[in-house]
Amino acid sequence: MMNPITRRLKRLAPQLIALAIILGMITAIAPGFLTISVQNGRVYGSLIDILVRAAPVALLTIGMTLVIATRGIDLSIGAVIAICGAVAATLIADGYPIPVVIVVSLGIGLVCGLWNGILVALLDIQPIIATLILMVAGRGIAQLITEGVILTFNDDTFSALGSGSFAGIPIPIFLWLGTGLLVGLLVRRSALGFLIEAT
Repeated sequence: MMNPITRRLKRLAPQLIALAIILGMITAIAPGFLTISVQNGRVYGSLIDILVRAAPVALLTIGMTLVIATRGIDLSIGAVIAICGAVAATLIADGYPIPVVIVVSLGIGLVCGLWNGILVALLDIQPIIATLILMVAGRGIAQLITEGVILTFNDDTFSALGSGSFAGIPIPIFLWLGTGLLVGLLVRRSALGFLIEAT
């Protein structure tokens, strides 16, 4: 009888083989693709750049995975990002500390999710229709928050979240890997996770 790790590797084998083939083809075309170097105490390389640039999409994918696992769909994810980003930019431009900016922005995202949840769970509206409402309205809401202007700001702490590093590893990589680990533990080790898997 196969242990859980072997069983999971067998299930992921097609994806891993495809990934290996793609990496092999890219390496054949660009031999330095897999090269990773350390400069000024920080790692650099094409793979590192990909992991950093993939961080926003990876964070969104983690959340969407839970939605799709419950046979749902969320079309409003881009609009929610726009709203939260507009709130964050406005607060930073107004001089609020970063902890406040993060808490308020995440809170706004939570309110948007709660709105979608009410439409789907309580009013029994199809997820694709419920989230379409916020998708259409969200961009306008973001425009209202910023008053239709491009906000510029310079905050070292906020910049560090996107371009800083810890122990030589870019912080965005830690953010999405940590989020993935936490969500994985939530799904595998909590009653909510079992409910999501059973849906």
